[in-house]
Amino acid sequence: MPVPAAIRERCRAMLGPGEDIRYVFPALAQSPPATAAFLIVVTDRSVTLLSMAGGDAPSGVWATYPRRTRLGPIEFRSGPRIEIDGMVFEVEVEYAAVVAAADAEAFSPGDLPRDPLPDL
Repeated sequence: MPVPAAIRERCRAMLGPGEDIRYVFPALAQSPPATAAFLIVVTDRSVTLLSMAGGDAPSGVWATYPRRTRLGPIEFRSGPRIEIDGMVFEVEVEYAAVVAAADAEAFSPGDLPRDPLPDL
């Protein structure tokens, strides 16, 4: 399920000037004893973790990494999980393709299909 346009706009307001959002997906940080909700925003220049403290919209920037930060591979043994800078995040299985596409775009762009409607 795509992240709603209103939430994407809130994310855009927390990014650097001129950054173009490529992918956005929700994730739960798995740090015992509690979990924390995040939105992972992949732009043309960075991977940004936005905290979701106390609501369903982003409340602040937790961390920013270079765009060449690898998100996958997704670990499926105990539920779909990824790791970024030592933090483990649980993601919904429906976002596995998003994680794979973000990594493919950064690390092997030749593997992506061409955009069938590039003028939209």
